[in-house]
Parts: sequence; C-alpha cells; structure tokens
Amino acid sequence: MSSTRDRLIEAAFALFEERGYEATTVDDVAERAGVGRTTFFRAFRSKEDVIFPDHAAVVGAIEDRLATATDTTALLAVTEAARLVLLHYLHEGARARTRYGLTRSVPALRAREIAGQQRYQRTFRGFLHEWMGGTAASALRAELMANAVVTAHNHVLRRWLRAEIGDAVAQKEFDTAMGYLTQLFEDQTGERKQDEPAAVVVVRTDSNLASVADAVRTALEGFRTT
Repeated sequence: MSSTRDRLIEAAFALFEERGYEATTVDDVAERAGVGRTTFFRAFRSKEDVIFPDHAAVVGAIEDRLATATDTTALLAVTEAARLVLLHYLHEGARARTRYGLTRSVPALRAREIAGQQRYQRTFRGFLHEWMGGTAASALRAELMANAVVTAHNHVLRRWLRAEIGDAVAQKEFDTAMGYLTQLFEDQTGERKQDEPAAVVVVRTDSNLASVADAVRTALEGFRTT
C-alpha cells in the first residue's frame, strides 16, 4: 500500500499532465490523493517540492558514497556517485520524463532544476578539492572536474529523457563518458606549481560532452607536473 506522500506525488504528476502545472492547485492535488490540504503541507512545503521529491535523498546518497572513498578510489567513488543520480532517474521512468517536460515549460521549475544541479556540482567539487589537497591550485582543478562530471552525466541523461535511448544504452553511454573523464583527469591530480599561470574555463552545462572534454583538457594542460 502506497504512503500518503507517494499518493500525493502520483496525484500531482497526473494532474500536471492533465491540466498543466500552473492550472493545478495544492487543493487539487490533495483532493485527487484523498487527503486534506493540511496533510499536503505536512509532506511538502510547496507545489514545487512535489516535482523534486527526492532531491535531498539523492544528494545524501552521493555524500554517503563519496564518504567511503579512499585516496586511491576517489575517482571511482565520483563515478559511482554520479551513477546513483542516473539510476534514480531511470528508476523513476515516466515520471522523470514528465518532470523534464515541465522544467522546459515552467521557468520557476527550470530555475529549481538548475539549483539542484548546482548542488550536485558543489558536492563533487568539495570532495575533489579536499582529495587533491585543499589548496588554491586544487580548487580550480576540482571546479573543472566537478563541472565536467555533471555535464557528462547530464549529456547522457538528457538523451534518455528525450527518449533517444533506452535504459541499457543510457548506462552504457554513462560508463563510456565516465571512463573518458577518468582517463582525462587521472594524471591531473598532482599539485600545480605555484609559479604556473592559472587557466580558467567557463563550461556551459548544456554543451555536448565532446566540446566540454576538449575545453577541460586544454585548461588542464597548465596543471601538468614536470
């Protein structure tokens, strides 16, 4: 038997598809789920929260996986933590694709989605920065690496969300993308010489994987140790 929270989520997504996000009220969702308005707000702070019900739990799972890493398994931990996000979306199935459609058409939801992605990136960045020594030089490398990981993940995820690929292909493409990034970064983790010039790259998260990888590789050339 589904929980009240699950019934609210199911009701909300069904109504959003039927009526649209803006035309659906909290009262509509509560009524469809067979509960009162007060019960809705015990489960969710707002209508927006129903769209992203598991974000905090996924971030927690990422942090838990990264916390188990050793110095020699850090890149593996990053890969597996990013995989947790992909698998969560695949498990959601049609609901994830409905959310994708909503975030494309509702600016407030798009902003919420971007904020969620930024939180994922900050989590990876903080972990990588500490792993590489927590220095000023490693801060930039960690920023680039975290950006690249999230971009690579999103490249595969968007293809799945647009129904261009199925679950099995998405996981295979994810493995390929993470393998490529691991090779790209595995020799870039040493301390950068203090007298070397810093290079800053701005990477758009909607860029394709190949262009992001090229940009990161170019930037990281300045960080090679001799």
